[in-house]
Amino acid sequence: MGAVKGLFHRRHRTVDALKGVSFSLEAGELLGFIGPNGAGKSTTIKILSGILKPDSGHVEVNGRVPFEDRIAHVGQIGVVFGQRTQLWWDLPVAEGFDLLADIYRVAPARYRTTRDELIALLRLERILDQPVRQLSLGQRMRAEIAAALLHEPSVLFLDEPTIGLDAPSKLAVREVIRRLNRERGVTVLLTTHDMHDIEALAQRVIVIGNGQVLADSPFEALRAGVLAERRLFIDFAHDAPDLALEGVVVRSRAGASLELAFDPARTPAPALIAAIAAEHAVVDIHVEQPAIEEVIARFYDLHGAGEA
Repeated sequence: MGAVKGLFHRRHRTVDALKGVSFSLEAGELLGFIGPNGAGKSTTIKILSGILKPDSGHVEVNGRVPFEDRIAHVGQIGVVFGQRTQLWWDLPVAEGFDLLADIYRVAPARYRTTRDELIALLRLERILDQPVRQLSLGQRMRAEIAAALLHEPSVLFLDEPTIGLDAPSKLAVREVIRRLNRERGVTVLLTTHDMHDIEALAQRVIVIGNGQVLADSPFEALRAGVLAERRLFIDFAHDAPDLALEGVVVRSRAGASLELAFDPARTPAPALIAAIAAEHAVVDIHVEQPAIEEVIARFYDLHGAGEA
């Protein structure tokens, strides 16, 4: 009935993918760009890379408007979309690299040098003769990153580059991004749902939600403003005791183990540890910050930026 009714009385509404998003990025910076699904992250990258043209506003990358001067623009940027490929599905990886070098008109000598460096850096030697369709996800993503860097871009846009990767592949990709940024000065804008990528790489974080910038700061400043508490993990010699300490919350209890939450501004960690150790036999004790996923989830809740 709803389908039939829709033939005669259709309802329309306008959804703004981005609303007044404004930020700048210095050359050589590594920016984490995060937010829930539907927040506008991929749309922002598509605008910055010249794929989409916004309805209003001004965008400039390396002195160019991306969607007005696309040919010159794409020669200076690299883009990796985690769920799409720029390599040819049925061609071996090495032949795909050769085609991209021709498309970007990279000088042969320079191309060979850059290609060999990337092959060694990303450990691609064993897959060069394999068609892209035969690669595992981790192998393909490493090849995609190499493909995006063959023409030596000064700016690199990475949209979910570690999605679905196993732990060794994630570590390899992170190391490549880190080295490109620190040793070669490549400017990187990274979007990801893996908060460990952000924590390991990003010098600065922009949080976007519902198409708007919600925060723009170093990650530690974001953490301090959202969830400043610390976690104290204790293993006792016997069953965990009942603790009643001012400003301390028991988060979990399991046998001889206890997890506490406390605000270090109100209850300094050394004083708390000393008070517990003076009254109970402690086997092991350590302090941690809340997991980065918990910090970001709390931020989303505070700003009503859940998944769209």
